[in-house]
Amino acid sequence: MADGDTPDAGDDFDRDDSLVPDAGAGKDPDRDQHPWLQRINSLITARPWAIVAVFLAVTVLFIGGLGAGGDQQAGTDQFTEELEEADALEDMEENFERGTRSTGGSSATLFIDEGNVLSKDSLLRMLEAQHRLETHDRLRVTSTTSPASLTAQQLDPDADSAEEKQRAVRRASPGQLRTAVNDADEAASLPVSTDFNRADPSASVAQLAVSYDTPPMADDSDRASLQFRTVDVVAGVDGYEPGENVVVFADAIIDQEVNQLLTDTAVLVFPAALLLIIFFLIVAYRDPIDLGLGIAALLMTLVWTFGFMGYANIPFSDSLVTVFPLLLAVGIDFGIHIINRYREERLAGAEITDAMDITVRQLSAAFLIVTLTTVISFMANLTSSLDQLQDFGIVAAVGMVFTFLIFGVFLPAGKVAFDGLREGTRFPTFGTRPLGREESILGRILPVGATAAKVAPAVVLVSALVIGGVGGAYGTGVDTEFSQEAFFPDEERIETLQVLPEPFAPSQYTFMSVLNYLEEDFDQGFVGSVTVYIEDRAVRSDVALEDIDRALQDPPEAFVSEERRADATSIVGVMESRAAADPEFAATVERYDTTNTGVPDRNVDTVYEELFDSPAEDEALGSLTRDRSATRIQYQLDADTDQTEATAAAETVADGMRMDAIPTGQLVVNQVVIDRITDSAITSLIVAFLLTAVFLMVSYRWLEGRAIYGLINLVPVLVTVGVLAGSMRYFGVPLTPFNAPILSVSIGLGVDYTVHFMHRFVDEYEGGRDVHEALRVTAQGTGGALTGSMLTTVCGLGVLYIAVIPLIAEFGLLLALGVLYAYLASILVLPATVVVWHYLETDLLAGVGDYITNR
Repeated sequence: MADGDTPDAGDDFDRDDSLVPDAGAGKDPDRDQHPWLQRINSLITARPWAIVAVFLAVTVLFIGGLGAGGDQQAGTDQFTEELEEADALEDMEENFERGTRSTGGSSATLFIDEGNVLSKDSLLRMLEAQHRLETHDRLRVTSTTSPASLTAQQLDPDADSAEEKQRAVRRASPGQLRTAVNDADEAASLPVSTDFNRADPSASVAQLAVSYDTPPMADDSDRASLQFRTVDVVAGVDGYEPGENVVVFADAIIDQEVNQLLTDTAVLVFPAALLLIIFFLIVAYRDPIDLGLGIAALLMTLVWTFGFMGYANIPFSDSLVTVFPLLLAVGIDFGIHIINRYREERLAGAEITDAMDITVRQLSAAFLIVTLTTVISFMANLTSSLDQLQDFGIVAAVGMVFTFLIFGVFLPAGKVAFDGLREGTRFPTFGTRPLGREESILGRILPVGATAAKVAPAVVLVSALVIGGVGGAYGTGVDTEFSQEAFFPDEERIETLQVLPEPFAPSQYTFMSVLNYLEEDFDQGFVGSVTVYIEDRAVRSDVALEDIDRALQDPPEAFVSEERRADATSIVGVMESRAAADPEFAATVERYDTTNTGVPDRNVDTVYEELFDSPAEDEALGSLTRDRSATRIQYQLDADTDQTEATAAAETVADGMRMDAIPTGQLVVNQVVIDRITDSAITSLIVAFLLTAVFLMVSYRWLEGRAIYGLINLVPVLVTVGVLAGSMRYFGVPLTPFNAPILSVSIGLGVDYTVHFMHRFVDEYEGGRDVHEALRVTAQGTGGALTGSMLTTVCGLGVLYIAVIPLIAEFGLLLALGVLYAYLASILVLPATVVVWHYLETDLLAGVGDYITNR
């Protein structure tokens, strides 16, 4: 509300002059209006239709950019691009295919679940599936392996064809089959689940591995087509139902399903969010024209931002999903403030153009401050070393500028244009009263913070700071998480959402079954090793083997060791094993060992050549490439070692080697990303806070002549950030690449609420009201708009909590909590901060005055 008389309790509720003060009261709105803002304001009131037309034309241009961006990105791969450790892992997997599960398109794994996969019927079905896969003319399968083929080889070592293998299994007696299964397990470790029973051969799940001969120039789509065709071939085997008792695990399929998760989440969340947002906007606006303008502005914000992404060739990824709820949150806030403030002036008797002129003049400075501080909090993510978080910062900052333009210029112009059209017509009048008017229930509740600030401001402020400090200290113990599994929903969540009608019900996901098989049936849920990868010409030098041998001695405590030597797989270990079994090779090692360490230190390349010519060739190729350009050391981890300790140990070993070594492995890559997430979150938070503090002080010094107003704004924001950090830990939400920006973004969200409150208070206070009356009027006027904005944002965007992807659901929770805390802090904490500052300033000035008088 502006300046004016406060109505008495007995005044008629419906009297206009009892609801809001006189229009135009308070300080002159032109005083803090920059010339270019004045020109825009004049255009809004003088040529509203021209502005509407321009914005619609720009929207059409941005529509052209929709879908023009890069490929959609999902899952963990988007966060590991250009990481040295991830690049090393990729190079290592390409160089050492043997003994590792390929992550490219050259292999696939079938999980077969038939109760007892070692029964004769099940073994015959496996052999039939292998035969069809190997003989398919378009699959390019080079080999297949399963418990059935391994057992058949034990029954008949000369069986080469599928018919011969099936005949061997079919004719075997139960005793012969039992012996063959056990022999196969001893020879090659049958790929069956851990419930394998040797006495009466049985197991519930088996793995059938498929290898493809992909051309050297084959791309991801070529590999994907092979893997998807595998599903069709397996479906033709009698008794196999893909997705039921047979699950095909191939990276192309997993990648498709991860992207499908993103699509399913969008299909489920966006309509639900839109419906809730519309519902609360109806409650807030209570007018179809205002509602239509508000929704149109929100949609334009999304179109402009998506269009910019397309033209800037920024791919849509999981991390960018969170941008749009944030923009909607700010857009909803701006829209409700514009309409609510305009209604206050209209209710006080101002004409359409005059009411909007006052509204825009008063709110444009607040909008600009909010926009720039929010842009700062978003752009702070450019300090991150992760490209995805940098993209988040860019897209969110640009989208915030679009939000300011659309809601600061288009929405007011549209309001003036449509109100001008319907004025003097019989178009029915709907809700036109502002939220939070004094005689309403909300109007009596909102001043609670101002009342508390009048009674015990110091108690309120100190209590808030203590709560924020305790929350922040507690939040320092929040967990961090980064793994592909973090993107996957659990089965209970999927089953709950499956009751929804199409197209909202989520798809069936293969990866959920795969994860269950790996973790529950094959005990592969934990990576028990880390790798030091060496790609260096020095691998062929005389110092190579000595360097590797030193890396095995006196290992860090994180590694399993015996007699101060690491339990690790390396080319040195292969040589030692071969030397123990082959006297001739042992003589070669001794001949080229001039230091008597048991490790050759000259003519190393000759030793490699002899090793590759021996029966240990396959084992050697697991640790050394055939061209001797790269080698690796795989360390076994102690059972009590966590991911952080394992990564640090691998880094210590790699740093101590003379050759160019780098720690790698999925565990190491995940930890490196986690470290970067933590660093990014802390750095962006500090940068956002410092830049926001400087900007607010400069802005208020320029607009109001008082830099202290900027610092007062930040006190509730600090409380918001601290409580939000504590809430993350309390609700068990780990810090991930997806929600890493939330702490810095919470500064922008907090400033959004406090700036509106503070800016209105300054208008009222410097317009002649005392500090307590100014706070009361602000709480009822601006507080009403803040309440409508908070309810719409928390309920409408909190719907993200039903997202299929857990990370998005968790972000929805954090976003809702962040907005709620920012609202409460502005309503409850900011008034107390203002009053404490007022008393301190008054006492200080009085003290200075007494000092001067006494002098």
